[in-house]
Amino acid sequence: MDVEGLVEVVLPGRVEPEGLQVRRGAIPAAGPGQVLIRMEATGVSFAEQQMRRGRYYDQPAFPFVPGYDLVGTVLAIGAGVEPGLTGTRVAALVKVGGWASHVLVDAADVVPVPDGIGPAEAETMVVNGITAWQMLHRKARVRAGQTILVHGANGGVGSVLVQLAQAAGITVVGTASARHHDALRERGVVPVDYRTEDVTARVRELFPDGVDAVFDHVGGRGIVASWRLLAPGGTLVSYGSASTRDDTGSKQWPMLKLLGRVWLWNALPNRRRAYFFNIWAGRVLSRNRFRAQLRADLTEVFAALRRGDVTAQIAAQLPLARVAEAMRLAESGTVAGKVVLNP
Repeated sequence: MDVEGLVEVVLPGRVEPEGLQVRRGAIPAAGPGQVLIRMEATGVSFAEQQMRRGRYYDQPAFPFVPGYDLVGTVLAIGAGVEPGLTGTRVAALVKVGGWASHVLVDAADVVPVPDGIGPAEAETMVVNGITAWQMLHRKARVRAGQTILVHGANGGVGSVLVQLAQAAGITVVGTASARHHDALRERGVVPVDYRTEDVTARVRELFPDGVDAVFDHVGGRGIVASWRLLAPGGTLVSYGSASTRDDTGSKQWPMLKLLGRVWLWNALPNRRRAYFFNIWAGRVLSRNRFRAQLRADLTEVFAALRRGDVTAQIAAQLPLARVAEAMRLAESGTVAGKVVLNP
C-alpha cells in the first residue's frame, strides 16, 4: 500500500461489506487548531455495522468515511497547536472518518496514549473503554460489594465493563453464548447462556432481590426484562438496540420507543432509575466539559490497562484494504474482542 498518499475506506450507501470502497488521494494539511494523525489502528465497532445498513441513529448522508475512533501518531500541527504534540501517539473519538491512513482531528479532541501501550491495544479501549467507564462510574455509579448484570459480557464494551467492575470490587453476572463461558468463569464472572437459559429465572435464582445495575445493549422487547431484574435503588443503563440491527423501516422508531420507555420508568415512583447512554450526550451543551470528561475517563481507562486491571482483547488485525473481511468477521458473532484495522 502506498504510504505517501491518503488511503481511506468509503461507505457509498447501503451495501454488503464487499461494497466498501478503498479510495486514494492527497494527504490533507492541518488547519488552525487541528492535528494531522497518521493512523496506526482503528476498529470495527457496532456503530459501523449499523451505518452499513443505514441504521445508525444520526449517521451522515452517504457517501462518507466510517471509523468511530483511532489511535495514531501526530505528523503535523496547525496554527495555535502546542508544538510538543508532534510525534506523540494519541487516541481520538471521531464518530466518522477513522478508516483512513491520515486523519485530521481538532487538537482539543486528542488524548495522549501512555508509553508501553501499543496502538492496537489502545484502540480496543477508546470507544469501548470510555463507554464502559462512563456507564459504570458516571451513570450507574456502582460501588464495591454491589452486583451487576452485563448483557454480551464477551463483547467489545461488555468485556471491558466486566473487568472495570471487577477491579472495583463488584460482582458480575454476564450473558454470553456457551463457547465464551469458560473464559468468563476464569475472570470470575457468573455466566448465563442467553440462547438456552431463561436469563431472568437464572438471575432471580442467584439474586432473589434483583441486581444493582443492568447494562443492556440489546434493546427491543428484552429491555423490559432487564428493568424487572433491578433491585430497589437499582439502575438500568441501555446503550444500544442490537436486536434491531437487521430490521427494515425507520431507524429512529426503535430509539424513540426506547427513550419513551426510559422516560416513563423514570416518571414512576418505583425507586429505580433508567438511562439511555449516548457517548456524545452533553457535547452540544458544553463542548469543553465534554472534552474534559472524555480526556479524564480515557486516561483512567489507559491507567487501568497499564495496571493490568483490564486486558486488551484483539480479535484480529487486518489492513484497511481488507476492510470487507474485517467487517464480516466483526459481524459474525464468532470472535471475542475488537477487530482492528491497520493502515
